[in-house]
Amino acid sequence: MLTAFVRAFRTPDLRKKILFAMGIMALFRLGSVIPTPGVSYKAVQDCISNNSDTGLYSLINLFSGGALLKLSVFALGIMPYITASIIVQLLTVVIPRFEALKKEGQSGTARLTQYTRYLTIGLAILQSTGLIALARQPGQLFTGCTNDIIYPNIGIFGIIVMVLTMTAGTSVIMWLGELITDRGVGNGMSLLIFTSIAAGFPTSLWAIKIERGWGLFLVIVAAGLVIVALVVFVEQAQRRIPVQYAKRMIGRRQYGGSSTYIPLKVNQAGVIPVIFASSLLYLPALAVNLASRTNPPGWATWIQRYLVRGDHPIYMATYFGLIVFFTYFYVAITFNPTEVSDNMKKYGGFIPGIRAGRPTAEYLDYVLSRITLPGALYLGAISLIPLIALGLFHANQNFPFGGTAILIIVGVGLETVKQIESQLQQRNYEGFLR
Repeated sequence: MLTAFVRAFRTPDLRKKILFAMGIMALFRLGSVIPTPGVSYKAVQDCISNNSDTGLYSLINLFSGGALLKLSVFALGIMPYITASIIVQLLTVVIPRFEALKKEGQSGTARLTQYTRYLTIGLAILQSTGLIALARQPGQLFTGCTNDIIYPNIGIFGIIVMVLTMTAGTSVIMWLGELITDRGVGNGMSLLIFTSIAAGFPTSLWAIKIERGWGLFLVIVAAGLVIVALVVFVEQAQRRIPVQYAKRMIGRRQYGGSSTYIPLKVNQAGVIPVIFASSLLYLPALAVNLASRTNPPGWATWIQRYLVRGDHPIYMATYFGLIVFFTYFYVAITFNPTEVSDNMKKYGGFIPGIRAGRPTAEYLDYVLSRITLPGALYLGAISLIPLIALGLFHANQNFPFGGTAILIIVGVGLETVKQIESQLQQRNYEGFLR
């Protein structure tokens, strides 16, 4: 990987792309620390330095690189865009119009992208309004914090300015991500998420060293390297279904007769099931927060005891079960064996030993259901690592290796390196004639 980066910096046009992407990422981090007008920066820093509990908003804060709880210009981060993209992707299965646009090719994809942008702006307005409403009540964002994060004398005009500022910040993030995709290297949105998560790694590791000393620090770093190696191994694992294309004569030319394969990844769903499961488990905790704190009802007490604390076995089992369920659900709606079988039959392709048409679809469904199980168990195990660390070391907030963070960092890193290597091969292709 390091060799690929060294060769990339030696290529002038590829070096410009990499430096451009790095410049956009630095600008993104700058916007994550600039406070929104009306926010008391000193009060926010005091709440953060007091190690107040932020477990309910830890996932959203992770995707924003810590900008959410600082109420910065980029406080919402990339989360509205991620949510909008998932919603549009799910709607393509439900709404026939969206499914037709998806099949139209580049023009249909451009239309769906435009819908995603509009939905992102709408979600940003809703989320920024909710975030400001929570921040105006001391102790909502930071448990135990009594400081006024937002100035008390701010009026309705000031609140509107704050909402517009955060929404504009989300729009700028979308624009920056698309700039990286068009003029840089890799997927822009993925790289911005990578930047947000990676920015918190040094702080988390150093906090563990300060609290527990060098011994536990070195153990966690060694365990983290092993976890990264295992994640890389599983993310690269795939089941290759061989496909043979029959020979066809079109005019005087012969087409087909080639062999290829359908790569079915073990982790076909990516990190989406973990996000779905985490978001669903936030709902009970949010309901408990909205319930009366002086005299909470029985259901709120039960949820507070079993479904809010991350180190409780019932919470872990529920989290693991939801990840397994959403893995099968997401794979089922994103990979259609019948559609793949029809496309193969249309172009004269077949799997050796399997009849074309319905038998091929049933075979693909059989293979996919078998490899999805280890993928779901793998996602559940990786996601439980921070919760196990909470139970063993009480280091949930500072444990960086595991869960959504490590899955995204490794996945984005591998994809970016592949794109760099493919562009290097285009520029330095070595055939048998040298």
